[in-house]
Amino acid sequence: MDVTDTVARLEAQALAIAALARAAGPAQVAWKPSPDAWSTLEVVCHLYDEEREDFRARIDATLHRPDELAPEIDPEGWVTARDYASRDPAATLEAFLAERRRSLDWLRGLRHPDWERPLNHPSLARYGLRAGDILASWAAHDLLHLRQLVELRYQYLASHAAPYGVQYAGDW
Repeated sequence: MDVTDTVARLEAQALAIAALARAAGPAQVAWKPSPDAWSTLEVVCHLYDEEREDFRARIDATLHRPDELAPEIDPEGWVTARDYASRDPAATLEAFLAERRRSLDWLRGLRHPDWERPLNHPSLARYGLRAGDILASWAAHDLLHLRQLVELRYQYLASHAAPYGVQYAGDW
């Protein structure tokens, strides 16, 4: 893995996330295609919490405190426990971007990290995750949520285009 390239991807992907989130108007940012789906706001809240409490924290623990257990997280539970739906969209996006900048600075400041060092987390031990796996997964996680944000935009457009349709665009 080219760490410099992965860090550059994290930087670029944050800009893409921001562009999609900012493009969602006030009605769309809180819109959900179904009650159990996430809104754009909830995706951004999730990314903000993951930035602070998952990827960077777990890599840091793995690299610098390998005898400590990696932090516990509950991304699904946080949506309701932290009342993501009531947060301010612009403030949350800016908070995510500020955390991402901290993460990028932190990653760029690492000196000779041991990307092979295993993650110390009992429930994840079966996967044999290493610090490098967490870094690669961080970049992949962004892409999963970028896909989710694009799909939310598409679904919103399709559901609000009446009396017109989007079928001419092609199959989703």
